[in-house]
Amino acid sequence: MASFFIQQFGCRATQADGAAIERQLLTGGCHATTSPDDADFVILNTCTVTSAADAQARDAIRKIHARNPAARLIVTGCYAQRAPEELAALPGVSFVVGNSHKPQIPGLVDTSIDRVSPANLVSLQSLSGVPLAQRKTSAQILTGDIFSQSDVLVAPVLGGEGHHTRPTLKIQDGCNSRCAFCVIPFVRGKSRSLPPDRVIEELRRLSDAGSREIVLSGINLGTWGRDLSPRAEFIDLVRRILDETSVHRLRISSIEPLDVTQDLVELFASTDRVAHHFHMPLQSGSDRILAAMHRWYRTEHYARRIELIRSLLPYAAIGADVIAGFPGETEDDHAATLSFIERFPFTYLHVFSYSQRPGTRAGALPSQVPPQAIKRRAGELRSLGESKSAAFRRSQIGRTLRVLTLHRDDRDARDGVTPALSSNYLPILVEGNHPHNQWLDALVTRGRDAGLVSAPALLCESSAFSAPLR
Repeated sequence: MASFFIQQFGCRATQADGAAIERQLLTGGCHATTSPDDADFVILNTCTVTSAADAQARDAIRKIHARNPAARLIVTGCYAQRAPEELAALPGVSFVVGNSHKPQIPGLVDTSIDRVSPANLVSLQSLSGVPLAQRKTSAQILTGDIFSQSDVLVAPVLGGEGHHTRPTLKIQDGCNSRCAFCVIPFVRGKSRSLPPDRVIEELRRLSDAGSREIVLSGINLGTWGRDLSPRAEFIDLVRRILDETSVHRLRISSIEPLDVTQDLVELFASTDRVAHHFHMPLQSGSDRILAAMHRWYRTEHYARRIELIRSLLPYAAIGADVIAGFPGETEDDHAATLSFIERFPFTYLHVFSYSQRPGTRAGALPSQVPPQAIKRRAGELRSLGESKSAAFRRSQIGRTLRVLTLHRDDRDARDGVTPALSSNYLPILVEGNHPHNQWLDALVTRGRDAGLVSAPALLCESSAFSAPLR
């Protein structure tokens, strides 16, 4: 049977798609290699959220083809859905498969190019008006209307062989919002949800396999269930997970601020089995820019969510995405964003430099911010984010945190520490050599560049947690 290697790019949702493809290929009898240099097929699962992500994928394609010219390259993912012809023109590419056709990839791996059914292909001639015979590539494109997609590719992202400590499970895909800067709805389609029984089934499987923390992810996670019949609500799914599975700790990846309701925060505060961690995209601290971005909230709404979280969970992690240099953003708008972030207890920031994306409203705006201004503003936001993170880390010194141990690398072994993660998303370095995937009650003693250093107050053996934490 064929051998394959999957090269992943981008967000957790993209990685989850790659995990689902891998599961299908392994089930079909194919075997995975540890390097693209040794594979018959290399599947590149791309991102297109920024122009830099596009460039990274093109560079990887060229390098893999140069090292393994005999391999058939299958390029899929968001970039493949957005601009298939760009990728089909690259040397070494055999297939470009949009998100609309990802479930067909296992059939391609076990099928020669000559035997692929023409009914499943979108002709390059129909896409570009250039006959296939006149092109420099024999790559074929499988893509179609992403908005007719109704399935959610499902398989947990395990983080590599033996790294089952914190798997990620995608339970929602697509987005019905139309933020002016975002290309994702056009390459992932409408919002769609994994049915609740299937969610429970996957979580039970992961928990039974020994996973102690499981991360739920999606493109717009708070909209989970709204497309189902009967309609379901995300908070009810979380309650059902707590009632019907033995998952020790559930973590929510990212959720829009308007979906962070008082009921949801109260649920998080009522149990240690849900990580005290909220990642809420902010994007801008200027109401004028939020309106231009077509975001559905204003800074006062976001501020109320932070205040609610802090009132019930004073040590919760609060993270945010922020975009620097959205078209039309002035120095006053940038200053408003800095001021807003400074006023509130954010614990970390993910800062993105605005990237013009074809097909988006923002991409056609005439008031693009000069690159040098975007770079400076992004730097100022990152600097502020680092200072907020440092202040939060200092506030944890002297506290005892329940942490989950992670895999040690060579540096950890040399330093005599074990990495771990707390409920409130703090990287912890525990003194001593501890097995991965174990709970520790760790007393935080001091700060360190790579994370907080703690001494274990109590080592909890795995047998102590045959029942879920309460």
